Amino acid sequence: MPESLESPGSGRPGVASLTTATAFKPVGSTSVIKSPSWQRLNQAAPFTGKISNNATSSGAGAPANSAARQPQPSDQDTLVQRAEHIPAGKRTPMCAHCNQVIRGPFLVALGKSWHPEEFNCAHCKNTMAYIGFVEEKGALYCELCYEKFFAPECGRCQRKILGEVINALKQTWHVSCFVCVACGKPIRNNVFHLEDGEPYCETDYYALFGTICRGCEFPIEAGDMFLEALGYTWHDTCFVCSVCCESLEGQTFFSKKDKPLCKKHAHSVNF
Repeated sequence: MPESLESPGSGRPGVASLTTATAFKPVGSTSVIKSPSWQRLNQAAPFTGKISNNATSSGAGAPANSAARQPQPSDQDTLVQRAEHIPAGKRTPMCAHCNQVIRGPFLVALGKSWHPEEFNCAHCKNTMAYIGFVEEKGALYCELCYEKFFAPECGRCQRKILGEVINALKQTWHVSCFVCVACGKPIRNNVFHLEDGEPYCETDYYALFGTICRGCEFPIEAGDMFLEALGYTWHDTCFVCSVCCESLEGQTFFSKKDKPLCKKHAHSVNF
């Protein structure tokens, strides 16, 4: 096989070899480990961010210089809750802490009832009757203790995350901080790609950096079988004879004006 294909118009044949576009897959709760060098053609590498409510992190490195562009994170997905105050006389429920009947005002939280004086933070023991609380591993903590001991730090704004957590690139992020650098929309748990250390949503990545198939003019995505011939990149199913559409994968072929031809039509067609 020749190492390079002949230029259009040449009578010498070439043979194209097949390759698979490589994709990095998340492992367990991780997103992916970034390659030391980004390769556009043979490593179309998508990633997936994972949404969780804990501090488990995954993946490999923060986008450079992103903190300066940081919008304030939204609190719409906050984990912090508040107890509801119920006046005395309406009913006499059982306290979730002491299992005794409550005869007077009480609190309702997490679907249970509590004596106000017994609804306390598991760490600092202060009452949570009038402040926010968060449930963590079966225990209840005031929002100050949760933020100090449990809440992960956002890889972009360096603020504590008190809501949904995006685990990606070995860091944790606010949903509103892990965004596509092209369109600015949150990536959440969708597929994304890295270019120069910055995350792009799949749509913008292929529009800006993707390799386009010469045959169908659609992007060659991760996992697609492709080959390179005549100075272009092709899906394996798109590299066919321009006359009879017979697959040329692994076959000797000829070309005229950048159009691939099988042996049968190599000398019988003029473009």
